[in-house]
Amino acid sequence: MDGTGSDLMARAVTLGEHGRRSAPPNPWVGCVVVDERGEIAGEGRHRRPGTPHAEAEALAAAGERARGGTAYVTLEPCAHHGRTPPCADALVSAGVRRVVVALEDPDQRVAGRGLARLRAAGVDVEVGPGAEAARRSLAPYLHHRRTGRAWCLMKTAMTLDARVAAADGSSRWITGMAARADAHGIRADSQAVVVGAGTALADHPSLTARDLDAPADRQPLRVLLDGSGRVPATGPLFDPALAPTLVITTEGAPAGTIDAWRAAGAKVEAVPAAPGGVDLAATLDLLGRLDVLQAMVEGGPTLHGALLQGGLVDRLVTYVAPKVLGPGAVPAFPEPGPATLGDAAGWQLLSATTLGDDVRLEYEPAGR
Repeated sequence: MDGTGSDLMARAVTLGEHGRRSAPPNPWVGCVVVDERGEIAGEGRHRRPGTPHAEAEALAAAGERARGGTAYVTLEPCAHHGRTPPCADALVSAGVRRVVVALEDPDQRVAGRGLARLRAAGVDVEVGPGAEAARRSLAPYLHHRRTGRAWCLMKTAMTLDARVAAADGSSRWITGMAARADAHGIRADSQAVVVGAGTALADHPSLTARDLDAPADRQPLRVLLDGSGRVPATGPLFDPALAPTLVITTEGAPAGTIDAWRAAGAKVEAVPAAPGGVDLAATLDLLGRLDVLQAMVEGGPTLHGALLQGGLVDRLVTYVAPKVLGPGAVPAFPEPGPATLGDAAGWQLLSATTLGDDVRLEYEPAGR
């Protein structure tokens, strides 16, 4: 794809990103329509479920200028009737000559049918330009549609020597204000924020998205993993005025505790037990069934270590602060590691960003 086409698809990805917080469980798609002269005639993005898809919004903005033009769209146009009419049909009706698609949609209701519909109508279709940028943008959606499981983003804040709390348990604040504000942005991007029982007991968190440039129009689901009923139904985590709460537990939790959680307004679901708590793969499956595309796991270190050891982390975001706490402090990942270097799991660095005196490092498993 030439430079102009590359810029147009990059613009479509950026447009789609504006719907990341409001479009789920639908994908946050962007679309740019150019006329026959190659000039932008209309742009669109999917804003929220039930509203026009990106293609329909861009075509409406383009009007008659779409006829004979080209549409750049980050995800395959749908060919089925849902809350809105099929986008493939809308493109055909508008007289678009060419459609450039970054990615095929793995949703079983689409899965190539949109592309086939366009080609059958004589539209020139190209698939693949801008695929890597679109894949990274839409990673939670793509993972959810392929596996049915919530995409697991693990966030941690640590010192230079990979410690998350001092020897006395104190951990506020390891990082500075800029890093903490950035983490709140990830909360707002997520449909669920997950903590283990130990973190809930130690920190009494609210797990809400706060201090954002644009206030969040909805709060993520707060998810507590407590397989044995350790956490009482008190504090901000069980305040329904702040955000909804889901407790994921096991059949081994005391009935009285479960009743207290429900009486406080929380929903309670059981999954199979696993050593140390709940089955984490089953937990992500459950969240996926609840239309959670991105589950942000905030802690604590025992939960983080178990997720890493189980190969369940899809994205790792770590904030590194310029502090050293020493060997007596709490390690970020306490689970035993491999015996030899050759057996260590590989990670690919996606970005490194300076936030005040801290650094945000973002990784995904190597080979993704």
